[in-house]
Amino acid sequence: MTPKQADRLRRQISAIRRTLAAEKRKFGGYDDSRGLRYLPTRYYVQLADFAGGLTYLRWFWRNFPTDAGFADFLFEATIILCKQGKLLEAARQATATFRADRQLLARFLGAPAPPVEAWENAPLAAEAYARYFATLGSPATLQDVAEWLGELTSTAEFRTSAQQFSDLHRQLHGEQDGAKRRHLLAQLYPPSPNNA
Repeated sequence: MTPKQADRLRRQISAIRRTLAAEKRKFGGYDDSRGLRYLPTRYYVQLADFAGGLTYLRWFWRNFPTDAGFADFLFEATIILCKQGKLLEAARQATATFRADRQLLARFLGAPAPPVEAWENAPLAAEAYARYFATLGSPATLQDVAEWLGELTSTAEFRTSAQQFSDLHRQLHGEQDGAKRRHLLAQLYPPSPNNA
């Protein structure tokens, strides 16, 4: 990345932060229907400014505590947290990434992707994943993240959680009874302590 490109990314981050701050002043809260809040994590990863990315994530989680995020945002958060040595939080984000897109981590690691289930949205084409990963930086920059993710995804705990998630979604997909659906949803998405 050239210094000019890096400067442009920093200006984009600043512009997004200014826009979000203006929305909060104008509306008394954030009305980010455009999804601008999800973009800075990618820019921080591209800049390899993981300390700045961590600062942004803390701000994000403080201001959007119930935001589930998108798979790419969750993956970028995983990278930032891993690079900053916050491995427990990174593991939680990796699990959330898997739950948002069961293909993404496997594609990043070059592992066989799980078969697409009837309850899933159609995954991106392999070329789209490759283009996305290319935007994040050089493979050498993310090699340590790939090694850590490879170890994490091969643990019994991660595999059990992934299998349970898939099994519960399969049951939910075919279930018509409202009470059983609510029970399955409660198992899939237990209330967080902040929302209980």
